[in-house]
Amino acid sequence: MSATAGQAQTERSLAERLGFKASQVVQEIGYDDDCDDELRSSIETVTGTELVDEDYEEVVDVVLLWWRDEDGDLVEGLIDAMTAVTGGGHVWLLTPKAGRDGHVEPSDIGEAAPIAGLSQTSSVSAARDWSGTRLVAPKTRR
Repeated sequence: MSATAGQAQTERSLAERLGFKASQVVQEIGYDDDCDDELRSSIETVTGTELVDEDYEEVVDVVLLWWRDEDGDLVEGLIDAMTAVTGGGHVWLLTPKAGRDGHVEPSDIGEAAPIAGLSQTSSVSAARDWSGTRLVAPKTRR
């Protein structure tokens, strides 16, 4: 296996572990210099599409929400993130891991999600410095 083929497999596995699939439209909100480029690239590789930014005006399948403690009111951020999500879509809330600048306590996410009308379905280590929390609208709202 060539180094390039090996890299592609690793990249696919990273995004696939988060459940990304071919042809999904993924909107990225909160991008900054501290975001994980490897994760971003792997999502584009798996979906076969470029990430769209927060100005995108069509519906999306998934929102990738990079969020830091100093970014403001998490409830408002989650509500805003869900406005473009199509039925059955979800938000991946990415927050800096414990000990990193901007870390968001899991209890803050646990409190904000239901207020924003969302349910937490899983939490993972999404990248080297980022934790991921998958949030969905309850089935009665979808």
